[in-house]
Amino acid sequence: MDEELDNVIVLNDEDGNDVKFEFLDLIEYSGEEYVILLPMEEEEEADEVVILKVEDTDSADEETYVGVDDQEVLNAVFEIFKEKFKDEFNFVD
Repeated sequence: MDEELDNVIVLNDEDGNDVKFEFLDLIEYSGEEYVILLPMEEEEEADEVVILKVEDTDSADEETYVGVDDQEVLNAVFEIFKEKFKDEFNFVD
């Protein structure tokens, strides 16, 4: 059970509510790092992932995740993820 909890990331939404995500992967693209997260909440679409850019903070133990507005970057990162996990997930185009 502890192993399962190691893959859970809790983030705050725009209303300050805790939202749980399953960490799927860390992708490097154009010198930046992006996390691929799967929403764990029931109201979220189970077939969509969230891609956030990793930004370092002043603390060595913490990092910040920020949304990505550039659709080309999102598509490129998702394509890398799909190629990496093509045998583990059934991707629908």
